[in-house]
Amino acid sequence: MSKFFINCPNFAWVVAIFIMLAGLLAIPALPVSQFPNVAPPQISITANYPGASATTVMESVTSVIEEELNGTKGLLYFDSSSGSTGLAEITATFAPGTEPALAQVEVQNRIKKAEARLPASVMQMGLQVEQASANFLMIYSLTYKDGSGSNSEVALSDYAVRNINNEIRRVPGVGKVQFFAADVAMRVWVDPNKLLGYGLSVADVNAAIAAQNAQVPAGSFGASPAGPGQELSATIAVKGTLASPEEFGQIVLRARADGSAVRLADVARLEVGQLDYSFSSREDGRQGVAAAVQLAPGANAMQTAKAVKARLAELSQNFPAGIQYAVPYDTSRFVEVAIGKVIQTLVEAVALVFLVMWLFLQNLRYTLIPTIVVPVCLAGTLGVMYALGFSVNMMTMFGMVLAIGILVDDAIVVVENVERLMAEEGLSPLAATVKAMQQVSGAIVGITLVLVAVFLPLAFMSGSVGVIYRQFSLSLAVSILFSGLLALTFTPALCATLLKPVAKGHHAERKGFFGWFNRRFAALTERFDLLNQRLVRRAGRCMLVYAAIVAGLGVAYTRMPESFVPYEDMGYYIVGVQLPPGATTERTKAMVKDMEDYIQGRPATAQAEFLMGYSFSGMGQNAALAFVTLKDWSVRGAGQASWDEVQAFNQRFASLSDGTVMAVDPPPIDGLGNSGGFALRLQDRANLGREALIAARDQLLAKANASPIIAYAMMENLEDAPQLRLDIDRRKAQAQGVDFSAINTALSTAYGSAVINEFPNAGRLQRVVVQADAQARARPEDILRLHVPNAGGQQVPLSAFATVRWESGPVQISRYNGYPAFRISGDARPGHTTGEAMAELERIMAEMPRGIGYEWTALSFQEKAAGAQAPKLFALAIVVVFLLLVALYESWSIPAAVMLIVPIGALGSVLATSAVGLSNDVYFKVGLITIIGLAAKNAILIVEFARDLHAQGHSLAQAALQAARLRFRPIVMTSLAFILGVVPLALASGAGASSQAAIGFGVIGGMLSATLLGVVFVPVFFVWVLSLFRRKAPAGTPPALQAPATPIE
Repeated sequence: MSKFFINCPNFAWVVAIFIMLAGLLAIPALPVSQFPNVAPPQISITANYPGASATTVMESVTSVIEEELNGTKGLLYFDSSSGSTGLAEITATFAPGTEPALAQVEVQNRIKKAEARLPASVMQMGLQVEQASANFLMIYSLTYKDGSGSNSEVALSDYAVRNINNEIRRVPGVGKVQFFAADVAMRVWVDPNKLLGYGLSVADVNAAIAAQNAQVPAGSFGASPAGPGQELSATIAVKGTLASPEEFGQIVLRARADGSAVRLADVARLEVGQLDYSFSSREDGRQGVAAAVQLAPGANAMQTAKAVKARLAELSQNFPAGIQYAVPYDTSRFVEVAIGKVIQTLVEAVALVFLVMWLFLQNLRYTLIPTIVVPVCLAGTLGVMYALGFSVNMMTMFGMVLAIGILVDDAIVVVENVERLMAEEGLSPLAATVKAMQQVSGAIVGITLVLVAVFLPLAFMSGSVGVIYRQFSLSLAVSILFSGLLALTFTPALCATLLKPVAKGHHAERKGFFGWFNRRFAALTERFDLLNQRLVRRAGRCMLVYAAIVAGLGVAYTRMPESFVPYEDMGYYIVGVQLPPGATTERTKAMVKDMEDYIQGRPATAQAEFLMGYSFSGMGQNAALAFVTLKDWSVRGAGQASWDEVQAFNQRFASLSDGTVMAVDPPPIDGLGNSGGFALRLQDRANLGREALIAARDQLLAKANASPIIAYAMMENLEDAPQLRLDIDRRKAQAQGVDFSAINTALSTAYGSAVINEFPNAGRLQRVVVQADAQARARPEDILRLHVPNAGGQQVPLSAFATVRWESGPVQISRYNGYPAFRISGDARPGHTTGEAMAELERIMAEMPRGIGYEWTALSFQEKAAGAQAPKLFALAIVVVFLLLVALYESWSIPAAVMLIVPIGALGSVLATSAVGLSNDVYFKVGLITIIGLAAKNAILIVEFARDLHAQGHSLAQAALQAARLRFRPIVMTSLAFILGVVPLALASGAGASSQAAIGFGVIGGMLSATLLGVVFVPVFFVWVLSLFRRKAPAGTPPALQAPATPIE
């Protein structure tokens, strides 16, 4: 094949140009993201039971839905929360690869079966089943520019609901918009004392509103069939629904015989207010409204964020005067900067590789040929990535950076061999290229197949980690295939046409720096040759040293701390706020103000968004959540990374007496948890009761926080809070003629609020809500003053048949896979990894009482799954490469000689990674797999030549030594080119630096050991392994395959 392209160079150019065009066309169409679509598909279910306690919500709503979810195809786990605000939230997580739309339909069908068992008020409020990522992509907020409308939160909220939120929901890629303010509602604030004065009840108010605020389809007169002579027909219009507080105030509750009437305005205060007063938000100290955008499953974060920001900018052109918007939290900013940094690293790698090639080849023409091949390979890879549906992400970009050194290898092997033949034999470029390709074509094919075989097993890993590995491995494998193809076609065509003839021995004639370098390298080659001769004669002893290296590798690898992925400075951090149980919104606002002052005073802070009433732990007046965005990485100095800011914040508020405040770094992979570190669910699997589960929780947290490995462990649930227990004596109630349903209506309306119907408001239907006014429900004793009508129409106070008492009860009840559970999260201390922290927690859990269990979730779930697959992955890669070499060389001994180099490269990776304090994570494993292939590649370059020389009649020792000497220069050149190409990864700073360092140091260490030790050990392996096989060979073995004449000690 090579000879055809050598003779037809224009054909080779056309092929290369077509490959380039395919890549250039694919570039603008490729999506950009931090990672491939790693997060498993999630379906969120939301229900609202107004006025219900957490226990009531759990028993009446959450558990009913959970029963139906069990057995759903592809379901990994489900997590639920039932709150005292009446909100039930269930998140069902499905296996990666599950089609989100089908999962949503399946969940909806199962919920349909449960609807008959759900309370009527829940069905009236509606069930929401949505596809969405669990994490926020971004938050946008609305505020008043000068604070003039700080008291008009209702108007601001209404404007957002009407004009912005639905527009953002329609943006492609948006799965959900969670609004941290309430829709507008007609609020009917009833005064129970006035009702009592008129002999009325809240049930009378509800009935009157339902009857007098209703659409009336009055029909028309003159409609067909009409009588003879009917000449006119018209629709009858009746004002049914009411539209203003004044109109609602005229609703008649009771009409008297004298014509007077008791109207709603006589017993209630009416206003256009908020449907829910649970939430409020502040952006950089200004009161406003905020909404969080969540991705649809499978959507691209960068494209969606860009589209949302563009839509907001467009909508802002029509904002009323005084209203402004901001995006105080945007996760796509990190992705954009990090990908840009990796692209910069890619350019730096190409430049460094070019310099290495120029140093060794010492001719711009020789150097230009491999340099031309690199963009062609990368362009072809981009085209295939587009065809496979891949994205430009951290993993595919890392693959390309690693590919730079690999891509030039094949071209360098060809160019170096052509240059050597022209210099040593005085051949013309055409003749030298033909001969060179005859010598190295087999090695190129072997190297290509081996490297592809190393990376392909990665594509078959399961779970979220499999998604990460798949795009990395396939993109790298494709680039290697292009490299091998071009080395056999395009590179020889370039050599034959671009190179100029040179005289024999031109290296000796070099002057200046290159002459000095050649002399020094020739001296190094001589020392290398002498060392190899001594080692080959002592092959047996060398194998003992090798055995020690393998043993050292085993010890070093098993002692490496494990984690999933390293922490990154994402450009923001998250603050969770929880005040003591029973704390009001006013107390929460005061604490938030103190934190705002501190955060705004930090030099690294850019923006901060506080959401009050909401947290990852749950919802309540005593909860808040903040997203603190930091300034750009380029303007932050030392000590201003996100983890430094987190540490400073936690130290500042560590001694807080009125509540708990904790700042955390975000999860390194979006969609897998709310924060970095570990995530565990402590479960009551034997129905031991809430008290037993609380005791187990306290025991776990106490031991975990006392551990030298764990920095902190905390509960993400809201603490139990004081509750006012109303005990109703049913016998007394019946004796008073009070029906229990009347009691329920009075309580749920006055204290929980009742949604009666809807009213038209500027083109939208909005709810009408009845509730007792604030002063009537401010004190515990007020509840007993509430009156309920009996069968005779008399108003009976609750104090006649009920009593109240204080008790502690759950504000939030969590369940995991159907078991009562507490959400436990935390992180490892500096110098330790999440893997070590998880192992410590497993040790603590082994001491728990019988019936208390646990499960890992989110990122920890994936970390455990990834760790279990790693040994199989390494074993499979080695076995596949070995079998491929057996098939390629029709020999079992030669592949063994090649594969023996793998532990030497692996040891370098382990030692380099451990030396800089990194762990055994996804990136280290990727680098280790890469080293398996590259170490084998170096060995093949020597073994391929040694095999040919041995077949020509040289002894094993002579063949090994001569092959090592011939391939020493190209091996050093290609290895140095690869190492320097990866150096920018190891030395990266800013966004994505942790990931780049994690892969860079391991690969550099592995390549250094595979080169420095490999070049002296491979001849030993060749001689020792083939000698061992020959001694076992049957009689009649050909002379060329006999044992070497050189004795082996």
